[in-house]
Amino acid sequence: MKKKLLRYTLLGIAVAWGIALMNTQHEEKTTYAPRDYAEIAATGVLRAVVEYNALSYHVQGDTVEGFDYELLHAFARDMGLKVEVTPEMSFEQRLEGIGTGRYDLLATGTAVTSRLKDSLLFTRSLLLDKQVLVQRKAGTGTDSLHISNQLELAHRHLYVIKGSTALLRLHNLINEIADTIYIEEVEQYGPEQLLALVAGGDIDYAVCDESIARKLHAEFPDLDLDTDIGFTQFHAWGVNKRSTALLDSLNGWLDRFLQTKDYQRLKKKYFK
Repeated sequence: MKKKLLRYTLLGIAVAWGIALMNTQHEEKTTYAPRDYAEIAATGVLRAVVEYNALSYHVQGDTVEGFDYELLHAFARDMGLKVEVTPEMSFEQRLEGIGTGRYDLLATGTAVTSRLKDSLLFTRSLLLDKQVLVQRKAGTGTDSLHISNQLELAHRHLYVIKGSTALLRLHNLINEIADTIYIEEVEQYGPEQLLALVAGGDIDYAVCDESIARKLHAEFPDLDLDTDIGFTQFHAWGVNKRSTALLDSLNGWLDRFLQTKDYQRLKKKYFK
């Protein structure tokens, strides 16, 4: 387990360091501003930001893959564009990058919420997802750590990724159960690292999207993912509020591509 956590941690650090170095060098020469589709098409390059995780974008051996990564490249191919993909672990940095125009497209499935609609335009829904509690499976006899319903979250410490959409749900849940839940925000880890920390006994509870947790469950079979934290929500890609033509292009393409056999094969590959 410690080897798995070390692998995920070192990989995350390497990705973050590489991105920071490239961005620092690039930003010395570049001033960004939000772009719409005509400006993107004129340069021929679409700048996308993704989260590095087992579902959206990751390195498998010597191959880069992921549901969002492959879907993004299918869009770029059909529209005659090249893609510049930047993996970014921080949820807040992804949003900031879209707001400043550093990135044209947030190409990681993101929960569609009223709060995020104030800063993003969302595409057609790509999937339904929800937040779940990640904990270790109950042991034999009475297990005081195991939680079977949301009322038992009172006075527990839950770890979530800093700035994630799970925070709003947890704050609402505090009001619903009329008790205290201690929320610990982490910035240096992604969902893989949180699952590894729970499995290794370093922390007791984490909250993350069910789709990612299920994708990783084979690596952490002793984890329990059966307690829901949030309701099922639409997840979609996002663009800057000024990029209405880009949004229309994405939605028009999605309307067509989601009906194809290529999309069904892609969906089956990542959502068995």
